[in-house]
Amino acid sequence: MLPSNVRDDFPLLARTVRNGKPLVYLDSGATAQKPRVVLDAEREFNERHNGAVARGAHLLAEEATGLFEDARAVVADFVGADAGEIVWSQNATSALNIVAAAIGNATAGVGGAEGARFRIGPGDEICVTEAEHHANLVPWQQLAVRTGATLRWIPVDDEGRLDLDHLDTVVTERTKVLAFTHVSNITGVISPVSTLVERAKAVGALTVLDGCQSVPHLPVDVKQLDVDFMAFSGHKMLGPTGIGALYGRNDLLDALPPATFGGGAVKTVTMEDTSWQEAPMRHEPGTQPVAQAVGMAAAAHYLAQIGMDQVEEHERALAAVLREGVSQIPGVRLLGPVGDADSRDVIAIAAVSVDGVHPHDVGQVLDDRGIAARVGHHCGQPLHRRFGVTGSTRASAHVYTTVEEAQAFVDVLATVPEFFGVRA
Repeated sequence: MLPSNVRDDFPLLARTVRNGKPLVYLDSGATAQKPRVVLDAEREFNERHNGAVARGAHLLAEEATGLFEDARAVVADFVGADAGEIVWSQNATSALNIVAAAIGNATAGVGGAEGARFRIGPGDEICVTEAEHHANLVPWQQLAVRTGATLRWIPVDDEGRLDLDHLDTVVTERTKVLAFTHVSNITGVISPVSTLVERAKAVGALTVLDGCQSVPHLPVDVKQLDVDFMAFSGHKMLGPTGIGALYGRNDLLDALPPATFGGGAVKTVTMEDTSWQEAPMRHEPGTQPVAQAVGMAAAAHYLAQIGMDQVEEHERALAAVLREGVSQIPGVRLLGPVGDADSRDVIAIAAVSVDGVHPHDVGQVLDDRGIAARVGHHCGQPLHRRFGVTGSTRASAHVYTTVEEAQAFVDVLATVPEFFGVRA
């Protein structure tokens, strides 16, 4: 069971919104609220320890560097990685672009012999899925354009699950990269990671996992998942914005050339050439988001203290309320699996389409009742297109969400068709 006072840890949840209504925050899939320990960690760093990391011999620089690297170790441990396997990034989108851009640089000859293993070109293939967030689709799409490789994808079925019937014909010996989401940010479906990784290994392809919707909600161990790279963000796991992380196997990070170039990533620079630091520093040029890294570590520690098994159990109960409730409303379509709320392959996300009503209008009705939900295509236009809609209204929960809040979403949603005069 979760601690009974979890909500007390989140100051923002105490505020009221439209006409004094209590806030019901169901947009955690976009950005989560921050517990007080995260806010305090960032503030203390800025008030007492602010300095440039790895750049100076004075006390503040030493303290900042120590806290920065301690944060790396905490976040690494949270996902089962070694400290040297975590690269700080601006966000998960940036982390995914690091891998794609670095492969592009290797293809152009950057990194010399050690980078040659990542080169890709005409005749090679990059594979994604139809369920991807744009952040794990567009970088690979553009890498294919830059290199002449072919982009292929694994389709989804009518419930949004990956259709693996033809996996062996989509992921072949020509596949160099298989990039896929751990959990869909629209359907909440958990991907069959082991099946996909097994196939990628059989053909010698690199695996790149989007962990944005799994790391905050499920126990995640990158070594057990056996992926080569994984991206995740701070702001979805109760941490600050402006910070994310890329996990990469040690040998891969050390061989992968930098995606961007600048101070801190370099070992030796002459007017003719440059050599690179070992990982992870070679992938972290420029001034680093130190306070944000400290805050992300505080968020990881907070979740670890609760226990990710407990977080998962709590959110599965919320998933049942959302999915069962929405599925029973006439004129409302739940995107993703229906009628299997107890399934172990979904998390507490419910994206809905209301017949005859634009998602923005649905969102406005919810907002008027104090319920904050997401509207639009959620950076997943291909998946919405697969479902035959342009957008949806999405409720997404987190550790602080209550069963009563999930039910409130269902109850207000049930009034929407009548509110707009739509007959079911």
